[in-house]
Amino acid sequence: MSQGEAAGHGTARPQDQGWAWMVLLAAVVLQGLTLGFPSCIGVFFTDLQHEFQASNSQTSWFPSIMVAVLHGGGPLCSILVKQFGCRFVVMLGGLLSGLGMVSSSFCKSISQLYLTAGLITGLGSCFSFQAGVTVLGYYFVRWRTLANAVASTGVSLGFTLWPLLSQYLLDEMGWRNTFLIFGGILLNCCVCGAIMRPIQLAPGSLPQSAKPEEEPGSGAEEAQLSNGASPYHPMPQQHTRRTKCFQMLQKYLAFDIFCQNKGYQIYTIGVTWMMMGFVLPHVYLVPYAIHSGVEERKAALLISIIGFINIFIRPLTGLLSGLRVFTGRRIYLFSLAVLLCGLSNFICVISAEFSVLIVYCVILSIAMSGVGALIFQVLMDVVDMDRFSSALGLFSILESITLLIGPPLTGLLVDITNNDFHYVFYNSSFFLISAALFMGLSFCALEKKNKLREASKALLDNPSRHQYSEMSTEPKAESQSPPVVEYITSI
Repeated sequence: MSQGEAAGHGTARPQDQGWAWMVLLAAVVLQGLTLGFPSCIGVFFTDLQHEFQASNSQTSWFPSIMVAVLHGGGPLCSILVKQFGCRFVVMLGGLLSGLGMVSSSFCKSISQLYLTAGLITGLGSCFSFQAGVTVLGYYFVRWRTLANAVASTGVSLGFTLWPLLSQYLLDEMGWRNTFLIFGGILLNCCVCGAIMRPIQLAPGSLPQSAKPEEEPGSGAEEAQLSNGASPYHPMPQQHTRRTKCFQMLQKYLAFDIFCQNKGYQIYTIGVTWMMMGFVLPHVYLVPYAIHSGVEERKAALLISIIGFINIFIRPLTGLLSGLRVFTGRRIYLFSLAVLLCGLSNFICVISAEFSVLIVYCVILSIAMSGVGALIFQVLMDVVDMDRFSSALGLFSILESITLLIGPPLTGLLVDITNNDFHYVFYNSSFFLISAALFMGLSFCALEKKNKLREASKALLDNPSRHQYSEMSTEPKAESQSPPVVEYITSI
């Protein structure tokens, strides 16, 4: 919490009990409202096309912008949380989300929808979600892992309920009135934020990642000294500003880690490439089913099936990946889940019958649960925890770029081929399978290289005892496991 918020309370509230569980309930609702909301956009895809006489590519920019901003706005949200506190940012996000959807109901062109529903609602959802996750770290210490796991069920509940509600309202009153109602529903994020009242932390109860802030001016002084400047003869003001900008980039965007850490570099490139195809089924599955003759209500049910299965499979996947046997090998589980996502898309190419699409949704949901449960856990495996937040900032921004351009480019391909939606799933499979193979094979080669380097170093350090020594089969990076911290993914 910000210092101003914390100062308003004279005594520290007890954590892990009492009001903390109300905050957890608010976090569950919040994640269902924010992360679950983009799952229903495919229901409106065909109606928006007819309303604005737009192509597949033009229409797909709307959900692409929303999802990209939802993922890429993390660093901005972090700055706001630091300045104003979690409660304010959650309520601000709810206000923006509601305003965006209410404005969308009056749009006269598809480009106006990009601004209202795409940018404004996406940014509001990002603020509410990110700040809502952060506040759990203050209210829970002993039960923090459990709290994050319970809160993540809100995403699956949102995936299940939003498409069903969307199809019902669309049939009853059209997309404009539905968007107006959605604006009112998303304003409930403000209610969730009001529940997340500030808490003054007792000594020793700070979140694991929290560190005391530097004294004012210390960072600039250290930068001057490291560049050979004397504190008594300060550098020019323009140079000082550049130094501060560099420090801000270093704090929120870890370019130095990307250049120096091969594991982080491989993983970030792989996930960024993967996102070009990962979101395509969510955008185009419902339009594909309707285009193939499936009833609209049944088509909307397909997305709900994916969300419902996620409720049960994602926690099981998280427990499985936490077993000791997978320590240091979670990247291979993640690559396997991505590979299964890619292979499952070929089911849609074989047939578009409703029974076949249900089988596809079941398999895709199982694979997606693995991706969602592991994506941030693998990132924690390859990056030191004291730099995790900055590594996550660069990671989320890069993946948001491909999330933005993936659906429109695929929509353009569908337009060129006269609405042949098979290319959606071919395209998705290409990006997912290639990303899975790249990450799996690259980490395998990197692991072998590290083992050879360690063996050579041991031979040079102690050649007389080398024949009696045993090398560890685990990579050096896994010799000390990171603190148990669970991060909630939006996937």
